[in-house]
Amino acid sequence: MQWLFRPYHRQFQQPLQTQHGAWAVRSGVLLKLEDEERVAFGEITPLDWFGTETLTTALAFCAQWQATRVAGEVDRADSGDGLEAELAAIPDHLPACQFGFGMLLEQWFYPQPERSPESQPKHSIAYLLPTGARAIAHLSQLTPPINDSSPCFKWKIGVATWADELAWFRQVMAALPPGARVRLDANGGLSWDAACAWLAVCADYPAVEFLEQPLAPNSVREMQQLGDRYPTPIALDESVATVRQLEQCLTAGWRGVVVIKAAIAGSPQRLRQVCQRYQPDIVWSSVFETAIARDYLLSRLIPSLTPQPRTLGFGTEHWFADAASSGRSPQALWETL
Repeated sequence: MQWLFRPYHRQFQQPLQTQHGAWAVRSGVLLKLEDEERVAFGEITPLDWFGTETLTTALAFCAQWQATRVAGEVDRADSGDGLEAELAAIPDHLPACQFGFGMLLEQWFYPQPERSPESQPKHSIAYLLPTGARAIAHLSQLTPPINDSSPCFKWKIGVATWADELAWFRQVMAALPPGARVRLDANGGLSWDAACAWLAVCADYPAVEFLEQPLAPNSVREMQQLGDRYPTPIALDESVATVRQLEQCLTAGWRGVVVIKAAIAGSPQRLRQVCQRYQPDIVWSSVFETAIARDYLLSRLIPSLTPQPRTLGFGTEHWFADAASSGRSPQALWETL
């Protein structure tokens, strides 16, 4: 058996502006485990400004794993009984590594038959718009969601002045196709007063599905107060970035929307257990992973849980300069990225 890993770097067509700054390149690590009869892939997608490990730390962990684990340890396991022990060796401060190795080992121990593209689960996808005024022009260029009977878009706020963003917001709402919905994402960058101002405006626009993470991650109680005061729902994102944070918020009584970025949340097996226990109102969301991680999420992790009515936040592939690579096989992505 052979265990391999390699970093990848994908250029965005244009930098993504968020509350955390400009993001121009998506970097990560691809994992591969193979023998003469089978092969499994995994993906590590660090997002350090979101609270995960850095790419450097992830690569160092992969190198350590390669150096200290004998291939035969996995090879001797003829079932998934050793999966929990393997994943327990990955500490919680490496959530992206937990996910990458979790999906790799799950697919190794529990392989599924390959399915044709026609038999893959069909999902409604929310498409991420550019920030600022560019969103208005971009709406007319996104053919797939425009043709959708109920398109859903995501637009990041809190990156410009209130006056500018309010003017752009009104234009975005006026440019939406019939039946469309919008998710506003502040990435925790609003003050209490700014969040109240946004929610007061959103009250006049039922097409706003929710305001995502208006306040800092540790302000869950205050965001619950906002949800009680205004009609537009509040969704937690940075506050539930990891499985541990998600469980803490749900245990504390949060029953609103949670945006789960599974690829950086930690062990997918533990995430599955928490979601099965609490049955939260989930929006599954992308961290600009490749098709390797995305296909695992869409065809394996998400379908294993109670069906969710909310549109998935995976409309990000059009942001990449190599967007055409999204249709390639895992082996092709391994060879080309």
